Amino acid sequence: MEYDTRGKVLKKPVVWEQLYFYRKSDAIYQLTVEFCHRFLPPYGDRTVDQMIQAARSGKQNIAEGSEDGQTSSESEIKLLNVARGSLQELRLDYQDYLNTHHLPAWASDSERQRRLRDFCHHHNDYSSYEPLVAKMNDEEMANLLLTLCHQTDKMMYAYIEKLEKRFVTEGGIKERMYAARTGYRQQQDAHLRSLETENQRLKAENAALKKQIEELRR
Repeated sequence: MEYDTRGKVLKKPVVWEQLYFYRKSDAIYQLTVEFCHRFLPPYGDRTVDQMIQAARSGKQNIAEGSEDGQTSSESEIKLLNVARGSLQELRLDYQDYLNTHHLPAWASDSERQRRLRDFCHHHNDYSSYEPLVAKMNDEEMANLLLTLCHQTDKMMYAYIEKLEKRFVTEGGIKERMYAARTGYRQQQDAHLRSLETENQRLKAENAALKKQIEELRR
């Protein structure tokens, strides 16, 4: 964990736009909007709003949590867990879509699922998927999004686990402020002790010089 050099209280800000799981969450959001517009009724189906909102909540809470994390590890962890919950809810919506439309969720050991899993693993941005979606049917898009949701969730779980371990060992901002104040006071005390030692040394030297001068005058 890196802190701001002006007292080592603030954590080094995270560039959340570069986080792999944020970029995947943004792809999930844009793909979900396209899926809903193509395959769900435009009116009278609350599922559309629910799915789009869940996808948006996933990416927005990652961004907000990462921003808050500079001053509050607790808020960061909380909001990232909210993001995970939203994407897990979205994953269930895609599973429900496949079930209600009698379409298969591709088996994990099938060849097409292995190819899809590998492609998603190496591509994080919507721009990588945009040329493909126009050629995909609802079964293919739903399985694509299930895979992306699953991979993003695993990445976020590992990231949150690291944050929790750091929070346990290093604390939140209150603990870091206390450590910074304590460290500053310790530095000041050490400096004062050093000055006092130097002062005593100079006094002793001054006394010795006075003694030498008196002896020379005799």
